[in-house]
Amino acid sequence: MDNKYLILSDIHGNISAFDAVMKDCENENFTGIIILGDCIDYGMRSNEMIKRLIALEEGDWKGRLIVNIWGNHEKLVVDKDLERLSSDRGRVMAKYTADQLTETSVEYINVSMNKKGIQKFELCGLRCLAVHGSLEDNYWKAIAPDELRGDYSNYDIVMGGHSHYSHCFAHFYKADAPELRNKKAVTFINPGSVGQPRNQNPYAQYAVLSLPSKRVELRAVPYDVEYEQSLFPDEIDKFYKTRLTYGV
Repeated sequence: MDNKYLILSDIHGNISAFDAVMKDCENENFTGIIILGDCIDYGMRSNEMIKRLIALEEGDWKGRLIVNIWGNHEKLVVDKDLERLSSDRGRVMAKYTADQLTETSVEYINVSMNKKGIQKFELCGLRCLAVHGSLEDNYWKAIAPDELRGDYSNYDIVMGGHSHYSHCFAHFYKADAPELRNKKAVTFINPGSVGQPRNQNPYAQYAVLSLPSKRVELRAVPYDVEYEQSLFPDEIDKFYKTRLTYGV
């Protein structure tokens, strides 16, 4: 029987989306959960999202949080690393989030999350890599099917986020392995964004990995977009709430 792993990324303080995902899979048995960063910012409930993570670790998911890495938004909000943002509205948004974070939230981000934005680990004897972005840049440059941004030939499964585009594909590296026709297969998974999808699908998106079969399900579930939009104050550019309507 397969072991199942829940993969989440880019929740961005969107509690309605996160709760919809957890409700969608509540009747399934998971061996572990993998969180690929950007739990905060953009959305209006970053503190509540940190509370959800704390509750996961202390509740039914205790001992099953395998990966919980920083994304670029944890880095830019906590470390005030704002120069990489491409717009002033993004800097206003990040500053707003930083001002709203409680001491408990900041402590959790600094102490309980992996600041490196990257983590090596094993699942069912397979070599795995979790990275918010890519080997080229752990935080800011995402893996794409046509641009891997690094050499991942030492791994069997690579899980990445940041782009807000879901994907699952295999890349075959040359290898000295006649029995495998001199190829080494690496599976790449991006679960998409829970809280701010950009693939023109406004549903909350996530992935489920089953091992050892290597089955990957890219899932999408509806949530109350209008409620999350109602939480945005006037000082935040309306771009950040209107994009939720269209998933862009």
